[in-house]
Amino acid sequence: MMRKILMSMSLCVVLLASCESKKHHEKEASNYLVTSPVRKDTLITNEYVAQVKSIRNIEIRAQERGYLEDIYVDEGDSIKKGQLMFRIMPKLYEAEQQKAKAEADFARIEYENTKVLADSNVVAPNELAMAKAHYEKAKAELALANVHLDFTAIRAPFDGIVDRLHLKLGSLVDEGDLLTTLSDNSEMWVYYNVPEAEYLEYKANKNSEKKKEVALLMANNKIYNHHGFVETIEGEFNNETGNIAFRASFPNPEGLLRHGETGTILTKIPYKNALLVPQKATYEVLSKHFVYVINEDNKVEPREITVQAELPHIYVVSDGLTVNDKILLEGIRKVRNGDEIEYEFEDPNEVINHLELYAE
Repeated sequence: MMRKILMSMSLCVVLLASCESKKHHEKEASNYLVTSPVRKDTLITNEYVAQVKSIRNIEIRAQERGYLEDIYVDEGDSIKKGQLMFRIMPKLYEAEQQKAKAEADFARIEYENTKVLADSNVVAPNELAMAKAHYEKAKAELALANVHLDFTAIRAPFDGIVDRLHLKLGSLVDEGDLLTTLSDNSEMWVYYNVPEAEYLEYKANKNSEKKKEVALLMANNKIYNHHGFVETIEGEFNNETGNIAFRASFPNPEGLLRHGETGTILTKIPYKNALLVPQKATYEVLSKHFVYVINEDNKVEPREITVQAELPHIYVVSDGLTVNDKILLEGIRKVRNGDEIEYEFEDPNEVINHLELYAE
């Protein structure tokens, strides 16, 4: 009998301890972390997919028909203005030039002889005029033959880099055939598309005395060594996307950037005295952002906020909150509207600073 009494007492002690542990656990679980929005100056970095273009990128095409007799450049060569690139078989054009030169010499001699006779009143003035017109026509034909001959030697119109060679030595070339492409990479134009709202903000805040500075994130996730500046904006919006193209100019002294590259333009937008909240304190419903606000009775209430901009792990809020509000920082999925909670308050500056360090 005594043994049964002792066993019953032991069981009660165990159950009592288990209940106390469970109550203690529930009490700990009911303590939530709460903070407040904070106001501070910050910078938002916007990213835009970008296309890199040379300031001059042209097609080099044949201007005469014939066989490609010589190629003086190779793909990827850096060449100078006036440097000989290709020669199309010039024999036919050399012959035409020589024929035109001979006819011009003949017409010149005929004109000079006629002039001597006209000065002596041996021939009529009309004959002198006809001889002069024949001479002028012969000179024009010689000039035209020289142009055709010059077109057989294709030279670089500016300093640049040679792209792919489209025809091989000995190929029959027709007038207008593409030979290669030449790019002037001394400076690069980088195009990126900006939404209409951001375009309007840019125009409203633009300082006419200072161009907007931007950075270029290259495909290897490294920032390009030189900063660029927004030079111009296209004239029309794209009706399908609602965007408009900006063009930034970047120096390219090392020749690292090439025509056709892709990258990401990074622009920094300053926000003065912005109201910041941690992203993890928010939740979304039908594309709208909400937070849980703790009222004077320690009860949670959902409140819609307007997100103006986004940083890593942080939102810039333009409407819906003040610095005096207390918002639930963690456990937003564990509570419902009207729940009374116990909480610990964390300094908002420490919360934001921790998130900024984590983002870096």
